[in-house]
Amino acid sequence: MAKISLRMFACGIFLCLAFWWAVAQLLQMPVIPSPELVLLRLVQKFPDTIAVHAGYSLLRIVLGLLAAVAVGYPVGIVMGYFPRVNRLLAPTLYLTYPVPKIALLPVAMLLFGVGEASKLLLVFLIIVFQVVVAVRDAVAAIPSETYAPLRVLGAAFPQIVRHIIVPASLPKFITAVRVAMATAISVLFFTETFGTQYGIGYYIMDAWLRVNYLDMYAGIVVLSMMGLLLFILLDWTERRLCAWNRQ
Repeated sequence: MAKISLRMFACGIFLCLAFWWAVAQLLQMPVIPSPELVLLRLVQKFPDTIAVHAGYSLLRIVLGLLAAVAVGYPVGIVMGYFPRVNRLLAPTLYLTYPVPKIALLPVAMLLFGVGEASKLLLVFLIIVFQVVVAVRDAVAAIPSETYAPLRVLGAAFPQIVRHIIVPASLPKFITAVRVAMATAISVLFFTETFGTQYGIGYYIMDAWLRVNYLDMYAGIVVLSMMGLLLFILLDWTERRLCAWNRQ
């Protein structure tokens, strides 16, 4: 099964490269260089330049994700388990959740400056709301009789969380992170065009302004690979932690 998945993955990459090559050959325009030239430039620039920018972007994503999980997961559990807390916090959640987080970038920059804090805050806000909503709904969907055996045995709330709530909410939690991750990468790309000289977003836009299309496309490829890596890690985590949930 793993060999089949790997083969399908390789075929997907090949089809993307073939389509890119065909478009480049058909249009013959400098703004769409052929993939072999872009990959060659990527190999040349990655060790000393692109790797540094990609490292900064990955660090921002990981730190924002960890902060969102540290805050959002407990809040979602409490809201899902205690109806009164949910009634108290739900109006605030519903009021702030639909707001496009990129619209808060000027506010974040005014409050925290144009440095790392505002970028991390945007990534945090994108992920944390998804986590809170998904975990809350997962916990609220647990039948009340599921808790009865542990309560009869005198289990405390932390034990209920460990043995029932966490296993029941993990699949929806990971799905929420997976959905939010793509948006987080997109917003991070935008924020990295302000107040920094490090990050794959800065690298791509700087290459675009210099009309260096090979560098620009090399950065775009790396940005895509970053997203692919994060999705693979999430899928691997889901297989490890939620094997019982697989069909």
